[in-house]
Amino acid sequence: MILDSLTVLEDLVRFPSVSADSAYKQGLSDTRDYLESQLQKIGFDVEVIKTPGHPIILAERLVTPKAPKVVIYGHYDVQPPDPIDLWKSAPFEPEVRGDRIYGRGAADNKGPVSVYLGALSELLDENPNIALNIVLLLEGEEEIGSPSFVPALKAYADRIKGDFVFACDTGSLRQDQLSVTTGLRGISCIQVNLEGASQDFHSGLYGGAILNPIHALADICHSLHNDDGTINVPGFYDGIDDIEDWERDELLRAGDDLDTLKVFLGVNEFYTAPGLNASEAPRLAPTLEFNGIGGGYQGEGSKTVIPSKAFVKISCRLVANQVGDNIQQLVMKAIEERCPEQMRLSFDVEHNGNPYLVVPPGKPNTPIDINPVLAKAFRSNEFHGEALFGNKPVYLREGGSIPIIGDIKQILGMDTLLVGLYLPEDGMHAPNESFSLTMMSRGKTLIKKILSDLPK
Repeated sequence: MILDSLTVLEDLVRFPSVSADSAYKQGLSDTRDYLESQLQKIGFDVEVIKTPGHPIILAERLVTPKAPKVVIYGHYDVQPPDPIDLWKSAPFEPEVRGDRIYGRGAADNKGPVSVYLGALSELLDENPNIALNIVLLLEGEEEIGSPSFVPALKAYADRIKGDFVFACDTGSLRQDQLSVTTGLRGISCIQVNLEGASQDFHSGLYGGAILNPIHALADICHSLHNDDGTINVPGFYDGIDDIEDWERDELLRAGDDLDTLKVFLGVNEFYTAPGLNASEAPRLAPTLEFNGIGGGYQGEGSKTVIPSKAFVKISCRLVANQVGDNIQQLVMKAIEERCPEQMRLSFDVEHNGNPYLVVPPGKPNTPIDINPVLAKAFRSNEFHGEALFGNKPVYLREGGSIPIIGDIKQILGMDTLLVGLYLPEDGMHAPNESFSLTMMSRGKTLIKKILSDLPK
């Protein structure tokens, strides 16, 4: 049976599968039921794995242990549709306008999932005996951090483990320029809490006698960076490899317009660490950022107090060979050492996600033990991607994080081919999210051709 990707996507958009809001529980259940039925129609054995949260769909088509095995990843949950009044059409009523289909989840990630299903249905209809083992993992918690995914990976490791993971949860630069994501930054988050006096005190009566937590916190924050923008935490950069020339060449080929970027960001000048431009820094280097800070009176007018408490939220973006737990400990140790004795210090330890990096075949730093099936998939994507999109695919690291990709590597030892099917103009997570029908058509053909090449 052949599934039409556009019809599948229209059906999927109609299910309001918002994982962050319990009011949408039925929409998530309906989405799972629909995907289970479609996968069964095209010959997959399907198990819905129960979790403490939203279940994971595990679909299998296994032919022989000697055949290559590809694991296709996607997610069926979506972001909340708010603000509703900014949508030109109802977020859960798909609408095709021109070369785009609009609706929540159209790009992230129901569009790519519908492309998988269309490609697989055509592949198996044309070649029902293809010597290829295929596993699909479709989770329902990606938009809330995938809390159930790691336990499921460990519990079902023997059934899931294969040659590589195929995922389309990243973007491409343009409709004629396919992008392959080779790196994802990890993330490590903490909140730093300082407490001084037992309560807020009058700044006239006690100013000059006690240390202000805001003052102390500002000094600590300032100490975490050097004047050139590098991070002043001992051990923070340990183990990080030098940036390869080929990666910088790929960024040049991507053609980032830094003048346009400056206008878009609304900044007078960029602020980057030495040796990095504004295109390289967000993709290739780690960061330590202050995401929120507070303390004292925040209302209108003045209230002349010395506050008793202050806090700052810190997140670090990490690159290959950095480990989230280690970085978290290094940052907390540096803060402890720089905290004035007048302050009581505490931390709220928040989430971690490790970085991920894969090197395509044929590069100076390609691992000598790269999985041959993964290498074949990369080469197939490069060949067919250029033919279908008009330009040779570009290999780029992303500044954002998809922690589960690193988890898969750490737990199962599998690398991932991340092919971007959504575009910047798709507006994922925003009102009027959309998905290009051209990318849908080209993506379906590309996936089918890559999978067809693997057994050869």
